[in-house]
This record gives sequence, structure tokens and C-alpha cells, in this order.
Amino acid sequence: MAVDPNIASVAALIGEPARAAMLTALLGRRPLAASELARCAGISPQTGSAHLAQLVAGGLLSVTPNGRHRYYRLAGPHVAEVLEALAALAPAAPIHSLRQFDEARAIRFARTCYDHLAGVVGVALTERMLERGMLLHAEHTYRVGDEGVAWLKREGLDAYQILHGRRAQARACLDWSERRDHLAGAFGAAVTEWLFQRGWIARVANNRAVRLTEAGHAGFLREWGLEFTSASAR
Repeated sequence: MAVDPNIASVAALIGEPARAAMLTALLGRRPLAASELARCAGISPQTGSAHLAQLVAGGLLSVTPNGRHRYYRLAGPHVAEVLEALAALAPAAPIHSLRQFDEARAIRFARTCYDHLAGVVGVALTERMLERGMLLHAEHTYRVGDEGVAWLKREGLDAYQILHGRRAQARACLDWSERRDHLAGAFGAAVTEWLFQRGWIARVANNRAVRLTEAGHAGFLREWGLEFTSASAR
């Protein structure tokens, strides 16, 4: 009787290039239609549907019907964690055009890693929170410090749910592009949603990159003393 998890079955699902492209596209957490995911993978809708069925059956994706369309998303943050960990091990994809170069630069600067902020901006924000005691190191990960609790309450966020809910309050997530940790967990998700609601970051169309707005550049400097050299403000 086998006692070890069947890692090979999950690896086979992720390892097929088209399926890997679909999973990566969903790291932005926005649900995408089957046709959009097929386009991201560079395959026909019919082939895409077959791949998506396998990913759903394998527990990596969930699907929600909406009228004539079916929308897919990652099955949860645990899937995003696996994909990010693999990305940290993977070699860089070759770049063949100026458009690909611009997209890669934008993703490395700031992106969503499922529901939290990654890239240059995410890592810098995490390190500043550690410096200020908003985050504390705890057994190879993070926990929310007193300054972080005070910030949550000051901003009117649900501190009790973030600190005592089912999800880990704070977690270190290795950033594949920066090779340093950024903040994940309930606190990381809350901070990222707060940034979106304040209009400091905005999604980039057809991409999981996010950009800093003009208000964001000013806000990061005012709130955390962080200044970014980027053309991502609009």
C-alpha cells in the first residue's frame, strides 16, 4: 500500500506547458473564462477545455458557470503557493519582443501573487513593515506585531478576523523575481485590498501586473517612506 502523496500526478498536471500557462494567468486571482485562458496558453478553445477539465478534476482549479460561460480560478491560496515556489526554481522564460520585455518588467515591479502584493513593491513594503514592527519574524515566517495591529485598527480593518481567523495571519512567501520574501496570509491580503481600495495600485489589463498610480507613489512615500522609480504611474 502506498503511503506517500502522489506528487507525480500533480507535477504532471502543472508540468504540461499549456496548463502551466493557464495556471500562471490565474495567479492574479481574477476568474477568467475558458476562451481567455486558451488564448493565454496559445491553444484552441477545444484543447483548452480539455486541459481545464483535467485541472478541475485534479483539484487545482474551481469553476463557476455564468450564463453561457464558465469562469475558472485557482482552487485556493495553497495552489498559488505551489506555483510561486516552482517559479522561484524555474529558469527565466526567453523574451522575443519588446512587448514581452515590457510585460516582464511590469510583472517584476509589482504584481498580485494570488491575493497579496509581490515584486519589487511587495518586497520593499514587507521589509519596511519589519523595520517598523508591523511585522515580526516567527519561526521562518511572520506574525503581526503590535504596530501592525494598531495600523489595522486605525484603518478600520477587521483586526480580529485577520489575527484569529482560519487563515494564517501572516506568512513569508518567497518572491520568485526578487529572491526575497514578501508578505502573504490574511494580513498580506488585507493590506493589498486596502491598497486597491485607496486607489494606490491598479490592475493592468490582460496581465497580473499592477501599477502604482500617482496617488500610490505619493501614498507609499507618505505612509511608509518608500519611493519607487517607475513609469507605472498614470
